[in-house]
Amino acid sequence: MTTSHDFARYRANIQDEIDSAHLYRALADAEKSPQLAQVYRKLAATEEKHAQFWQAQLRQTTRVVTTVQPSWRAQTLAFLARRFGASFVLPTLTGLERDDSRGYAAQPEATGTGMSAEETSHAVILHTIAAHTRGGMEGGALAQLEGRHRAAGGNALRAAVLGANDGLVSNLSLIMGVAGAVTEGNAIVIAGLAGLLAGAASMAMGEWISVQSSRELYERQIKIEQTEIEQAPQEEQEELALIYQAKGLSATQAEEFAARLMSNHDTALDALSREELGIDPQELGGSALEAAGASFVLFAIGAIIPLFPFFLFGGIPAIIASVVVSTLGLFVIGAGITLMTGRSVWYSGMRQVIFGLGAAAVTFAIGRLIGVSVTG
Repeated sequence: MTTSHDFARYRANIQDEIDSAHLYRALADAEKSPQLAQVYRKLAATEEKHAQFWQAQLRQTTRVVTTVQPSWRAQTLAFLARRFGASFVLPTLTGLERDDSRGYAAQPEATGTGMSAEETSHAVILHTIAAHTRGGMEGGALAQLEGRHRAAGGNALRAAVLGANDGLVSNLSLIMGVAGAVTEGNAIVIAGLAGLLAGAASMAMGEWISVQSSRELYERQIKIEQTEIEQAPQEEQEELALIYQAKGLSATQAEEFAARLMSNHDTALDALSREELGIDPQELGGSALEAAGASFVLFAIGAIIPLFPFFLFGGIPAIIASVVVSTLGLFVIGAGITLMTGRSVWYSGMRQVIFGLGAAAVTFAIGRLIGVSVTG
């Protein structure tokens, strides 16, 4: 017997599929490579077919035809994809596909339909695209979608949200700590600016060191691989053949494919770097300077929010205004996190507000105690 829980599940499935189809259409529109855009359109068609399946399930039980529009979350991600490129949202979309495949595996109506396997395949394809492109994939890389397995280079959307959150929470806590000890506006502004610059510089330096160290490690590993190709090409060819055989090719096919790759030094180095080391020689983890600059800007954007009111007001009004705008900022950041997690906007937003204001309240109390003890 169909229950109210089943009705809700059907509707949730329909919404998820409509959202995914909408995102794939947006990725296809934003994609410069016609070949890859066609892949996105095929994925969208599959998601629309899944939505029709769940709509039929709902119609059989309720006799109601449901029209579902893309959610605000899907529309926001689609806007970000069109504005900043597909790579900006690919890791998030990959996670959604993995969640769908696991969810369908536990739903009796999906048994024998192949939907769970199709969602898993979508996640693999997206993971591969995200690992090998910044907005497009050409030629052989696209032809080997199922064969790539390097981890995605990072979620830009996640980094943007968390970078701004770090700046907002840390500078709000610093400003409230100083405000608890003194009410003189200039001291608070100086402390806030110092916190913004110091925090942003620290984040930028840490990101530069992290990315640059990774690049240097990757370069060393690729150089070792290059030496091995020159000194022991037969052993390296055998390694490649075993890798492709483990991926499902027959022994003969794997050996022939490995031999073709090893016939050219550059192709061999590229293939072994990707397949054996999991490194994209063209990327090497991205630009250290770009990563540092992005970290600096994102932290500064978050850090300026609690400081801005002190340029306009002084004393208690500035403190109140700072708390108000910071509360709004924390809620927006929490809502932004739902683009990745799929949780309720109110739940994530209020959770962010509670944690952020809680940290600020602690530092304010400590500042007040220090201020009282110093002034007597």
